Amino acid sequence: MNIIIYTVLILTILYFFLRFFASINSKKISKSLRILLFLGLIIFAVLFAIAGKFLLTLPLTIASLALLKLKGLSLFQLISLYRLIQTLRNSGRFSFNQSFDNNSSTLSINEAYKILNLDINKKPSKELVNKTYQKIQKKIHPDVSPETSRLSAIVNEAKEIVLKDIS
Repeated sequence: MNIIIYTVLILTILYFFLRFFASINSKKISKSLRILLFLGLIIFAVLFAIAGKFLLTLPLTIASLALLKLKGLSLFQLISLYRLIQTLRNSGRFSFNQSFDNNSSTLSINEAYKILNLDINKKPSKELVNKTYQKIQKKIHPDVSPETSRLSAIVNEAKEIVLKDIS
């Protein structure tokens, strides 16, 4: 019954809109459409000028990760990987353009637990650490995609730090 009422209501509104639209001069329509398009473009330009850094960061990162041929990652995993990369970039430990240097600064214990998605308050077993490490490495190992060698090295370093912390 509700579908019939909604359909009649929508068709009635559409009828009056088309009737109104048919009675308007075509020059007024084109002028109004140009003004509306111009205002819309100004709003988009202001929006991207003010918030473009934040609006474009996540989609471009997800698109670049897709270009790296990372297979089998869910959207949740992509977002957590994005957060990891942002954290490491902000601390100066990661850049897509730099090659990995073994003499670079080490990760903190908190960062190592975050990378492996482990809770720092609950001390995990060695089996759990190895299991989560292998799960992540299956997705980002350099054999799967050579572009992920830097991420793989960071995950290796995180595993070593967590294993030292729990022993």
